[in-house]
Amino acid sequence: MSGSVQVTQKQQQKLQLHQQLEEKQHYESSYYLSTRSSVSKQAFSTHKTSSHLKTSVKTDKGQQVVKLSPLPKRAKRTYLAMDKDKEVIGYVIPMFRAHDVVRGLMEAQEDDVTEEGINYVAMRNLFVREAREAMEVKVEKKTRSKHVRESAERMEFDRALEEWSEFRKKMHPDRLTHPPEFIVKPRGQTVWEGKTVRLHCTVAGWPKPRIAYKNNVLIDAKAHPEKYTAESTYNMHSLEIKCDFLDTAQYYVSALNVKGEASSAATVVVKGFCPEHGVTFHTSIIDKFEVAFGREGETLSLGCTVIIFPTVKKYQPEVVWYRNVPLKPSKWVHTHWSGERATLTLTHLNKEDEGMYTLRVNTKSGFDSYSAYVFVKADVELEGVPVAPLDVRCHDANKDYVVVTWKQPAVEGSSPILGYYIDCEVGTHHWAQCNDAPVKYARFPVTGLVEGRSYVFRVRAFNNVGVSRPSRISDPVVAMDPSDRARLRGPLAPWTGVIKFTEEEPTGVIPGEPTDVVVTEATKSYVVLAWKPPEQRGHEGVMYYIEKCIQGTDTWQRVNTGMPVKSPRFAIFDLAEGKSYNFRVRCCNSAGVGEPSVPTGDTIVGDKLLPSAPGNPVATRNTDTSVVVTWGASKDVKHLVGYYIESSVTGTDVWMPCNNKPVKQTFVCHGLTTGSNYVFRVKAVNAAGYSQNSSNSDAVLVQAAIAVPASPTNVNLLEAVKDYMVLGWTAPTDNGGADIRGYFVDYRTVKGNIYGKWHEMNQKALTTTSYKNLKENVFYQFQVRAMNMAGVSKPSLPTASLECKEWTITIPPPVGLYVMEVRDTSVVVLWEPPVFDGRSPVNGYYLDIKDASAGEEGWKAVHEKTNKGKFMKVTRLTAGTSYVFRVRSQNLVGVGKPSQDLGPILAQTRPTKEIYVDVDDNGVISMIFECSEMKEGSQFVWFKNYQEITDTSRLTIATQGGSRAIFNSLSMEDLGTFSCMVTNTEGISSSYILTEELLDLSHEHKFPIPFKNEMAMELLEKGCVRFWAQMEKFTSACQVEYVFNDVIIEQGKKYTMKFDKSSGLIELFMDSLEVTDEGTFTFNLVDGKAKGTTSLVLIGDFRELQRKSEFERAEWVRKQPHFVEYLGFTVTQECDVLLKCKLGNIKPVTEIIWSKDSIEIAEDDEDAAKIEKKDCDLTFNIGKWVIKQEQKKGRKKPSAKDVLLPPRPKISKQDAGIYEVFLRDERGKDKSAFNLTEAYQAVMNELFRVINSSSDIQIQSSENGIILYSNVTYYDEDLRVGWLHDAKIAASERVKSGVTGEQLWLKINEPTEKDKGKYTMDIFDGKDGVKRVLDLTWQDAFEEFQRLAAAIAERRARVVGGLPDVVAIQEGKSLNLTGNVWGEPAPEVCWVKNDKELVSDDHYKLKFEHGKFASITIAAVTTADSGKYALVVKNKYGKEAGEFTVSVYNPDEESREDKKD
Repeated sequence: MSGSVQVTQKQQQKLQLHQQLEEKQHYESSYYLSTRSSVSKQAFSTHKTSSHLKTSVKTDKGQQVVKLSPLPKRAKRTYLAMDKDKEVIGYVIPMFRAHDVVRGLMEAQEDDVTEEGINYVAMRNLFVREAREAMEVKVEKKTRSKHVRESAERMEFDRALEEWSEFRKKMHPDRLTHPPEFIVKPRGQTVWEGKTVRLHCTVAGWPKPRIAYKNNVLIDAKAHPEKYTAESTYNMHSLEIKCDFLDTAQYYVSALNVKGEASSAATVVVKGFCPEHGVTFHTSIIDKFEVAFGREGETLSLGCTVIIFPTVKKYQPEVVWYRNVPLKPSKWVHTHWSGERATLTLTHLNKEDEGMYTLRVNTKSGFDSYSAYVFVKADVELEGVPVAPLDVRCHDANKDYVVVTWKQPAVEGSSPILGYYIDCEVGTHHWAQCNDAPVKYARFPVTGLVEGRSYVFRVRAFNNVGVSRPSRISDPVVAMDPSDRARLRGPLAPWTGVIKFTEEEPTGVIPGEPTDVVVTEATKSYVVLAWKPPEQRGHEGVMYYIEKCIQGTDTWQRVNTGMPVKSPRFAIFDLAEGKSYNFRVRCCNSAGVGEPSVPTGDTIVGDKLLPSAPGNPVATRNTDTSVVVTWGASKDVKHLVGYYIESSVTGTDVWMPCNNKPVKQTFVCHGLTTGSNYVFRVKAVNAAGYSQNSSNSDAVLVQAAIAVPASPTNVNLLEAVKDYMVLGWTAPTDNGGADIRGYFVDYRTVKGNIYGKWHEMNQKALTTTSYKNLKENVFYQFQVRAMNMAGVSKPSLPTASLECKEWTITIPPPVGLYVMEVRDTSVVVLWEPPVFDGRSPVNGYYLDIKDASAGEEGWKAVHEKTNKGKFMKVTRLTAGTSYVFRVRSQNLVGVGKPSQDLGPILAQTRPTKEIYVDVDDNGVISMIFECSEMKEGSQFVWFKNYQEITDTSRLTIATQGGSRAIFNSLSMEDLGTFSCMVTNTEGISSSYILTEELLDLSHEHKFPIPFKNEMAMELLEKGCVRFWAQMEKFTSACQVEYVFNDVIIEQGKKYTMKFDKSSGLIELFMDSLEVTDEGTFTFNLVDGKAKGTTSLVLIGDFRELQRKSEFERAEWVRKQPHFVEYLGFTVTQECDVLLKCKLGNIKPVTEIIWSKDSIEIAEDDEDAAKIEKKDCDLTFNIGKWVIKQEQKKGRKKPSAKDVLLPPRPKISKQDAGIYEVFLRDERGKDKSAFNLTEAYQAVMNELFRVINSSSDIQIQSSENGIILYSNVTYYDEDLRVGWLHDAKIAASERVKSGVTGEQLWLKINEPTEKDKGKYTMDIFDGKDGVKRVLDLTWQDAFEEFQRLAAAIAERRARVVGGLPDVVAIQEGKSLNLTGNVWGEPAPEVCWVKNDKELVSDDHYKLKFEHGKFASITIAAVTTADSGKYALVVKNKYGKEAGEFTVSVYNPDEESREDKKD
C-alpha cells in the first residue's frame, strides 16, 4: 500500500514538473518572438493551479532535490499581456519594432540566455529520465476503506497547504498595499434647475486614497461652501451640488495613493427653462468703428456696441471677427466681448493686417454684421528704400526642404526692386541668410534644413538705395516627412483587439525606382522636382540622387554628388537659361543605389511671364473722402496675386499708394482730400513681379456722390373735408446730395382687416398737400416718397387708417418744424403756419419742450405769452441732452392740437465757425460766414429775422471761399438778426445780431483821425535819427503802434519811443542807421473806434542818409567821451553778477558818476567799493560784500584780510532799480542806463544757469550713516533742491537733506538694505533745472559706515561693571558703591537720584579716580535715601547710564509689623 502511495505521489510530482517544463518553453519562445511559439489555454490553466509552488523530485538513485520556479528570475520580457492568474488577455505592442533594436537587446542579454539555456538542457534531460522511470508503474490492490482514508488525508493536506499559501500571500507587503479601486462608481443623474444632486461612490485602497472632484477644473468645496458640500465616511464619499443650468457637465472622481490612481466619471444633466426658446432676437450694431488708418508697429483697436433685444438672462450671442476668414486670437490679434461691446485689438500693425474687417453677431434668429476697411501705412528707415515684403508663408515642407513664398510690396522706393533676401531663424533671435544671390521671383526653395527642427522665415527687399526692413516672420514650420506630420496631426487608431502577424522583409534590399517624377516649378533661377517614394525599399529609410541631362545628349550628370537628399522634393540651381533639360531620380540605402526613374521630359529653363498691364481704371465718386476705382483685369497672367492702386492729385507728379496689400476686385480708396481732383492708376503683381502701370484714369472730384433721398417721415392728416384730405409730412433727413424736387403720394383703401393695393395718387411730383376725388366715409392709408435728380426714395411708413369725413376741429397744427443754430445751451426752432387757418386766422403760437427720455407728462411750455413769429430761440438747455419740440396754433376760437414731434435734437455745438463782421476803411460793413463741410450742391442761404432774404437792394451776397453779405448802405432799418444756413449739410448755420454800435463804427471809419503833421525824419547829434508826427484831434484813449516793414517794433536798445498826449507829438528815436533799416516806418493810431495811419518810406536816398548818420556819429565820438558798449550785465563762473560797460575817448580828468534810482553813489557809500575800473572796462559787482566798521579811538581798523566775510546773496530784489553811468568833461558828456528791475528775471535765469553746473554726487560715510553731497558754485535761496529715491524723499529723523554753504547734502542715518538704488538730485529754479544721478552701489559705503560705527562704539562712554541691580541696606549704615567706566576720551561722570543730579557734600561723597573708577558714598543712610540711582557717563561719542535701586529698611519696624500680623 505504501508503494502505491509513493507511485501516486511520484506521478503527481512528475506531472507538475512536466507542466513547469511546458511553461518554461512558452516563456522562452515568447521572448524570441518565434512564429513557431504557440500558447494554449490548457498550458496557462495548468500554470494557474501550480503557480507559486515549489516541487521536489526524488529519483531511484538518490535523494537530490531540484527546485524550480515557473517564472525564473532572468525570464525574458514577453509581449503577451496576462492577468493575475496568468491568463492571456491581449497583446502589448512594443515601442520599437525595428530588427536592430531587438538584435541589440538580444546581444545585451546574451550571457543570461546562454546560462539559462544550459540549465534548460540539464533539466530537460532530468525530466525525460524521470518520466521514463515513472512509466514503470507497479499496480497494487487497495481496500476501499484504505483508499478513502488516503484520499481524505490527501485532501486535508492540500487544504492546509492552500491555507498556508493564502496566508503567505496576504502577509506579503506587496499584497497589503494596493492601488485605489472603485467598489461603487458614481452614477449619472438628471435634475431640474435649482435642485440639489448628490454623487456617491465607494473606493477601496491602502493606504487610504485621497479623493478629488473635477469639472474641467478642480472643484474646491471648501472655497465654495455655498455651492458644493463634500463628505467622506470610511470608504464612502459624496459630493453635493446645488445646481443651476450651467452645471451640466461630466464630473470626474479621482482617487490617488502611493500605489496608483483610479478615476470614474458621471454625467450630470441639469434641465431648466430655456430662456431663449421661442424668442425672436433683433440685433443692432451702434457706435461703429470708421475706416481706420494706422502705421506699422502701432496698436489699433476696433470696436462696436451690440444691442440684443429682447434681453434674455445668460444668453450671449456668437461674436465673430472676420478679415476674409474668421480671425483667431494670437499674439497679433486680441478679441474681447464684454457682453455689450465687441473689441478687436491689433497689437502690432503690419501690412498683412490691412483689409476689410467685419463684425458678425450671430443669434438663433439670424445675424447682423458691419464692415469697414483698415489701412496700414508702411514706414521706411531710409528715404528711397523699398517697403518690406508681406505675407511670408511656408509650403511643401519636407525633411530637409521647404518652399518660402511672399508678396511684393506696394512701394518699390525711388528705384525698382532688384531682388529679395530670405532669412531663417537659427537658435534664438539669430538670423541666417538663406540665399547668397538675391532672387527676383517671389518664391524660393530653402534646402539643407535639419530634420525635426522648427524654422521661421522672413524676407527683405532691396534696390539701388538700400535694403528694406524685414517682413513679419512666417508661422513656424518643422522639417519632417509629410506622412509623419499627418500621422502626428491625425487621431490615434482605436484598439481593435486583433493582431496581424506578417512576414517581415529582410534587410539589405536595394530600393526600387521612384515614380511620378514631375517638374513642379521652373524659373530661370531654379527648377523644383517632386516624386513618390518607391514601393520596394526594405525597412531602411531611403535617400535620393538627382540626375540631369541636357536635351540632345545622352550624358546624365548627378546633381547632388556630395550628399543624397531625404525629401521627395529637390530644387536644382545653376541651370543655363533658355536650355532644355531632362531629370530623373535614383533611390539609395545601405544596400546600394537603385535603378533610375522615368525621365521627366524636356523642361525649358526660363523666367515666368510678368502680368500684362490692367485695363483702364474708372474712378467714381463715393463719399467726401473716398472714391471707387474699377479696372479691367490683366490678360495672359498666371498665378495673379492682386493689384496695387496709386493716386495722384491733378497737377502734381507725386503718386501715393492707396493699398499696401494686393486686392483682386473693385477697390474703395479712402483718406482723400475733399474738393481735390485725383487721378488713379493700377498695376498687377504675381510671383514674377509687377506689371506696367495702367493708363491714368480721368480726373475725379472728391465729393459725396448724389444718391436717392431718404424716406419722408411723420405723414399725418392735417385737414379732412367730405371728398378730399390734406396730408403733411416731414422732409427727409438726407436729401441725397441734391434738392428735393417733389413728392409722390400712394394710397390704398382699408375695409376692416383687408387692405387693398397701393395706387399712385399723382403722376407728377407735387409739393401741394390737397388731394381730391376721395370717397366720403371710406378709410384710407397713405405713404409718401421723395424725389431728387438721382431718383425716387423708398416709401415712408404707412399712416394709420384715416377716415375721409369732414372735421369739426378749431384749428389745424403747424407743419414743417425744423431747427437751426444747434448749440450746447440753445437752439432755434422754426415752423410753417397751418395749411388752413381753421374757422379764423391764426394769431399766435405756443412752443412746447420735453426731455427725449421723458414720457407724455414731461411736456412743458417754453413761454407763457403768445409768440407772433414763426420761430423761437430756446435757451438754458443742458449740453449733451436730447430734446423733443412741438408747436400749437391759436386763433380766436382757441388753441389747436400740437404738431408732429420734432426730435430728438441733441444739444451739442458742432465744430463750425460763427458769423463775424468786417468793417473796411470806407466804413462798409460785411457779414462773413465760412463752412468747411461744403458738398456738391450746397448753398449759402441768408435770412433776416429767420425769413429768407430775397430783396438784394440793401444787401449784396458774394460767395468766394465762404459767403459774404455786404450792406450797400447801412441804416437803422437794417438792424435785426441775420442768419445763414448751408444747405445739403447736417444743419450747419449761424446768426448775428446787428446793433447800433456797428453804425457808429461805420461812421468812424468814414471819418479817420486827422494829422496836424504827417510823419517826418531828421538827423540829430551823435548820428541819431528822429521820426515824428503830430495829431490834430484825439482823445486820451488814443494808442500808438510803431511798425517797421509790417512788423511791430518795441522799445529797447535800438528804438526809443515817446508820445506826448498833451501836444499830440509822436516820436521814434534810433541811435544809428544800419543797412537793415531800409524800408517803411509807420505810426498806427487807434482812438476808440477811429483809426489813423501815417508812414515814411526810406528807400532810394537811404544810402546817403546812412552815410550822414555815420559821419555825425564819428564826429561826436571823436570830440567827447562816450560809451563803446552800453551798460549791461554778465554773470561770472563764480556767480558774481556784474553790471558792465566799455568806455571810449576818456581822459584822466573825465568824471565818471554812478547812480541808482537817480541817487548818486558817493565815494564813502558802501556801493562805491563795488565799482571797479580796468582800462576802459567799468564794472559794478552787485553781490560783493563790503566791510563796514566804525573807527574807534585808540584802535586800529583791521585790514580786510583779517575780517571774515559773512554769507551774502549774490543778488536779491533789494538790488533792483535803474542804474546809470554819466561821463562828463570839458569836451562833452554821455550817458548809459540799465533797468535791473525789468531785467531782474533775465539776470536770475543766467545766474541759475551758471549755478546748475554743479559737481557730480559724491559719497561720504560717517559713524552715523552715509552722506550724499554735491557742490555748487553758489547757492541762492530761490533755488529749489529735491532728492528722489524711486519717489520723492520725505524728511524724517533718519533721512535729512539740507544745504551747508555751497554744498547740497542728503544724510541717511543707520542705513539699511532698502536704501540701496538710484538717487537723483533735482535742482530747479522755476524755469530750468538740472539733475544729478547716483546709483548707490552700497558695498563700499556701507562697509565704511560699519567700520566707523564699530570704531565709535568702541570709544563710546559706557559703564562696564561694578554696580548691582538692587541694594538693600539697614538704616544707619553707610553705603559705598564703585562703578567701572570706560571711554576714549575719558568720559564725564555724574550721579543721579530719581532723575536729579547729585552734588558731592557731607552726606554724598562722589569721586572719580584715574578716569576709570567712579564711586559714591552715602553716610548713615536713612529711609529718605531709598530710590532709583544711576551712574551717567558721557563723552563726544555717546552717553550711557548704569541704573540701580537702593532700599533702606528699619528692622524694629519690621518686627512690630510681624507681631501685628
